Amino acid sequence: MSDQQAPLLNAVDLKKYYPVKQGIFKPDAEVKALDGVSFTLERGKTLAVVGESGCGKSTLGRLLTMIEVPTGGTLDFQGKDLLMRDPESDKLRRQKIQIVFQNPYGSLNPRKKIGQILEEPLEINSDLNKAERKARALEMMAKVGLKTEHYDRYPHMFSGGQRQRIAIARGLMLNPEVVVADEPVSALDVSVQAQVLNLMMDLQQELGLSYVFISHDLSVVEHIADEVMVMYLGRCVEKGTAEALFNDPQHPYTQALLSATPRLDPEHRRERIKLTGELPSPLNPPKGCAFNARCRHAIDKCAHEQPALKTYSDRQIACFVVEEQG
Repeated sequence: MSDQQAPLLNAVDLKKYYPVKQGIFKPDAEVKALDGVSFTLERGKTLAVVGESGCGKSTLGRLLTMIEVPTGGTLDFQGKDLLMRDPESDKLRRQKIQIVFQNPYGSLNPRKKIGQILEEPLEINSDLNKAERKARALEMMAKVGLKTEHYDRYPHMFSGGQRQRIAIARGLMLNPEVVVADEPVSALDVSVQAQVLNLMMDLQQELGLSYVFISHDLSVVEHIADEVMVMYLGRCVEKGTAEALFNDPQHPYTQALLSATPRLDPEHRRERIKLTGELPSPLNPPKGCAFNARCRHAIDKCAHEQPALKTYSDRQIACFVVEEQG
């Protein structure tokens, strides 16, 4: 397959298991933080990964940027294997895939000025001289709406929204093609969230970026995503275009998540679906479908068998009830 035909990013059956010690007399257990997730990401598109805390979405983000190494599965960038431990794959990962973290207060080094923070990736990964690095940093600051005089200031002198702009600029310094955005606006005020989201969408158009946008907030995702992958306890339960999922959610979990999203337009308001019970422990997941204890549509089969992700006309769903309804 040539580079032109291959999707930009292709993940197949990605897994991440963590060993957990349970004490002297109990056998070691395993937490399946990510249990076989597959997706493709096309150039210039946004894939949103949504779900409650503990569903594995941030783990997925760390695997894509190789902050952590997968337990199993494959990950290709334009047909090239990113999991190979060789200089070419290492360089590809560093330059082509970057991450913007959730907390702009914790992800910037408080002892370094903004200019140093932005130039650091270039210092490590490029042959540019000091003047060229500064010119590149100032150019990127202008792109994200920061002023030239901000170059010599420290992170504590900026608001949360400005800090996240700095974090976005740092993520773009090496001209990546994929940006993993891990809850990039959840630590910001609602008024600032829209500004940062608009900035990300503008940058996507200008630079041809592809985003993996991780979020628990579906109202944020609705405006930025092309495709949405809904996760529950380490697995994908529904995946499709944003339009299909928001207009007609099929999986009971997706329906519950969407019903909790506030809507101003009375015509588009949904009946509130309250999920009873707690999210199961990944240390001791239930038999069968992980969602069955909280699902109002569950049937006998759900308690004993795990549904596979099946393809329907406009999406993929893992649900026996949907399967029976065709």
